[in-house]
Amino acid sequence: MKTAEKLAAGWLLTLGFMFLTLSVSAGIEKHNMLKPIPSAIEDDDGPNFVNKEALYLLDTTARQGLIFGVPTLILGGWLSLGLYRQSRQEKKAINQQMNDRLQSIFYQMLQENKGRMTLVGFAIKSDLPAIAARQYLDEKAKEFNANFKVTEDGGISYHFEI
Repeated sequence: MKTAEKLAAGWLLTLGFMFLTLSVSAGIEKHNMLKPIPSAIEDDDGPNFVNKEALYLLDTTARQGLIFGVPTLILGGWLSLGLYRQSRQEKKAINQQMNDRLQSIFYQMLQENKGRMTLVGFAIKSDLPAIAARQYLDEKAKEFNANFKVTEDGGISYHFEI
């Protein structure tokens, strides 16, 4: 469904832009048709011929381009904006679920290990890459004033006061 909405929004925006481009083009053509043509003789007050049918056609084209282009463009923009907002809300909900899951795992491990936690243990339990697990534990360590211990192998152990 989301793909169909994206396609519809894209088509509406494209169509609206095309209609408005057609309208602007007709307006420019009309303006160019009404420009006087300079003649070689300066004082020539000869008859000016205006193609009224072509002017009428250009007026009609410009009007119809606006009539169809503006609503189409507005509808496409409205659909696009709605899809953008929906996507942003879904991302926010996914991030919130992830944060809740990590917090639950963090507190569960603290209780099981009586305040001690290793980077490798948390990374395995939370299915996070080592870098992301380290960032998360560093944030929590700052938040709860935890102590660090680095082993000879380079492993980090966090000690939280319970």
